[in-house]
Amino acid sequence: MMEVKSLLSERTQFMKASDIRELLKWVTEDVISLGGGMPDPSTFPKELADIARDVIATKGSSALQYGKTEGVDELKDELIRFMAKDGIKADRDEIIITTGSQEALDLVGRITIDAGNVVITERPTYLAALQAFKAYRPNIVGIDMDSEGMVMDKLEEAVKKSISDGRRIKFIYVIPTCQNPTGISMSIDRRKHLMELASKYDLLIVEDNPYSYFLFDGIYVPPLKSMDYENRVVYMSTFSKIIAPGIRVGWVVGNRELIRWIAMAKQAVDLHTSTLSQYIALEALRRGIIERNLPRIREVYKVKRDAMLDALAKYMPEQVTWTRPIGGMFVWASVNGVRTEDMLPVAVSKYKVAYVPGKSFYPAEDVHTSMRLNFTYPSVDMIYEGIRRLSNAIRDELKRSGN
Repeated sequence: MMEVKSLLSERTQFMKASDIRELLKWVTEDVISLGGGMPDPSTFPKELADIARDVIATKGSSALQYGKTEGVDELKDELIRFMAKDGIKADRDEIIITTGSQEALDLVGRITIDAGNVVITERPTYLAALQAFKAYRPNIVGIDMDSEGMVMDKLEEAVKKSISDGRRIKFIYVIPTCQNPTGISMSIDRRKHLMELASKYDLLIVEDNPYSYFLFDGIYVPPLKSMDYENRVVYMSTFSKIIAPGIRVGWVVGNRELIRWIAMAKQAVDLHTSTLSQYIALEALRRGIIERNLPRIREVYKVKRDAMLDALAKYMPEQVTWTRPIGGMFVWASVNGVRTEDMLPVAVSKYKVAYVPGKSFYPAEDVHTSMRLNFTYPSVDMIYEGIRRLSNAIRDELKRSGN
């Protein structure tokens, strides 16, 4: 029998399965999962069936055919109008349509990172971004966060150190609004400071923005791209949260030369994003379905966010702290004295509740006391019961470890 291991490239040593994907494999029906990052299926637009039927009936010759790597021009035009409401200006040749924003992360890493280059991220940060970047063997430097987001003094220290060490910084990756995993949103002052530092040190910023559509508390924070007067922000977003994840359509906005290189890399990966999915997204925008649906999604998610915060306050022992996001999909909890990755198997098998341990969200996987909790997918009743079960698991773990 052929030994597969002998065929694998050196790069595979730096690839790691997603903790979230692995978790989903062994969560059974009797387990309440607070672990995924899935939208509430009740928020999926009911009009999608009609749109898909209309697209195939009226535009089948285009929607079912191969398309341009850069994406359907009419979809780009609709995105230009959609993003303009947030102050983002772009031309067609500054946009590329991707197979979700996850592909965009990989493509940006593919065209920019050489082994040993520096990539700066928040600490913690989106674990699938770390997955995408690590395959290209950068030195990932995590910058601590507080309630206002990435700490700018620490960021500047890290930038200066990298420069003095002769290491090339390729980009700063941030999720400034309702960050995954913490739910924290970067303050306006920090956003301005970040843009100033990027200008001062001539740095590229990669802004990942899937969650700003779900702000609950009357607080608006502008995208970094809307503050970008030097074209040094690569902006990415997705239809996964505002239509449905299964559509697998995202987009990237940036310097047209960088977009050209992303397109070249994408040609080798998948030729182009599904034209059928692109036309469905186009019609959802053109017909105003997304704009009409967003207030309903916000309302549903706000109720669930509030339920999770209330349940945490009601059930959790004093050793547990958590964030209070202004929107998005996640609450980040920390448990003093508990290694959450060690507690997970017991939480699932004995207490029938699942979460994502925090370790994999850290570039060095050096913090073991945190967990990410999702409030958008489970029902309100499941949130209360799931948090109650989780609190029991935590109390028993604290007792067992003598904390």
